[in-house]
Amino acid sequence: MLTWNDVVSLADKGNLPPPRTVRKTEAEWRALLTPEEFHVTRQHGTERAFSSEMCSLFEPGRYECKCCGTLLFDASSKFESGTGWPSFTQPVAQDVIAYHVDRSYGMVRVETLCNVCEAHLGHVFPDGPKPSGLRFCMNAVALKKVSD
Repeated sequence: MLTWNDVVSLADKGNLPPPRTVRKTEAEWRALLTPEEFHVTRQHGTERAFSSEMCSLFEPGRYECKCCGTLLFDASSKFESGTGWPSFTQPVAQDVIAYHVDRSYGMVRVETLCNVCEAHLGHVFPDGPKPSGLRFCMNAVALKKVSD
């Protein structure tokens, strides 16, 4: 199980090698994504809190990266955080998420990116439920829900 110390270590010392890589030009990403999806995933934006019904969906399923289709989260790790963004306690595998220290807006946070295509997903915080204590706070537009 991934812990906060693991996340901080990966952000500081380097991420695990990705299971594969997907790279596209800006024009190719723009052709595949809506303007909001492009802004969030490729320009490190953030969607408005409570702007997606994904926050309140708790049916079984899995969540893929909207950009490259990499499986990132299982619905069994999803929880209601009250923050207005879908939240998870663990990724499906340790090598699918990359972590980077984010010092924007006068804060220090840990940004999460798809380790395969480098899409900005959101941030991870050490205030989630036990046993991991992690809250992966994701932008809904960066994710695609798929059935089991």
